[in-house]
Amino acid sequence: MEGDKGTVCLTGGTGFVGSWLIKRLLQEGYSVRTTVRADPENKRDLTFLTSLPGVAEKLKIFSADLNDPNSFDAAIEGSKAVLHVATPLSFDGKESLEAVTERSTSGALGILKACLRSKTVKRVVYTSSAATVIYNGQETDMMDESFWTDVDFVMQKLNPKTHPYLISKTFTERAVLEFGTQHGLDVVTVNPGLVVGPFICPRFPDSVRSSLALVLGNRSEYGILLNIPMVHVDDVGSGKYPEFPIPSPETLAEIKGPKLPGVSSKKLLGIGFEFNNGLEEMFDGAIQCCKERGYL
Repeated sequence: MEGDKGTVCLTGGTGFVGSWLIKRLLQEGYSVRTTVRADPENKRDLTFLTSLPGVAEKLKIFSADLNDPNSFDAAIEGSKAVLHVATPLSFDGKESLEAVTERSTSGALGILKACLRSKTVKRVVYTSSAATVIYNGQETDMMDESFWTDVDFVMQKLNPKTHPYLISKTFTERAVLEFGTQHGLDVVTVNPGLVVGPFICPRFPDSVRSSLALVLGNRSEYGILLNIPMVHVDDVGSGKYPEFPIPSPETLAEIKGPKLPGVSSKKLLGIGFEFNNGLEEMFDGAIQCCKERGYL
């Protein structure tokens, strides 16, 4: 590992994406400050982070909450970059659309203001979602960052349980980009699709669970897999994992789901990014990890 490359602050370090980013940043020689929600009774097990190589010298964990944007100041102070990965998830209907959207947007803007106050942050990367691009009812096979999800379309056509996530993500991404432009702050957003692969965090990530619907037999989620870029899941799963009773194409013919466009990676590839993993690696990693954790 190379010498210290500086300090990066990452919000949402206990999540699927956040924990992997921490591991990669440490491997690359960065010092990392990550934020987690307060745990007054000290019940949360963070050993999956504190046991990573290099954490003794390179990782500091701070308590912060999107409900209190000022709580991120201590973690951001002195950082050269901020990766804002934390997001309020609400698929159980317990929180209103308005509450989730307010917490997501105000929390993100509060973090950007803290970046300005720090005088050290050079770039902010906001982890958004392909969901902020594709839900607009436009009939096209491919969309990119120039498209935006339409809130009216979401409200009228999609499952109400998805409204808080889809709409809060869309409003938040628009807000952070506008803030960056207004204040001269270098803000970059990324819009990943369904994230699949092995996981460090102890919780079974929702995206992995959904991607393995055919393996797990979660019939209610089969429709999700119809229009995401993992169309060869049957070839990957059946050929390498015959122990799982994956439904045949014939039995899946009756499954219905929304017709969604693809999301272009042209801009990402244009700046030199290279994808290192394909479907086989995604599912090998995810299935092996699930076996080790007892989910399969």
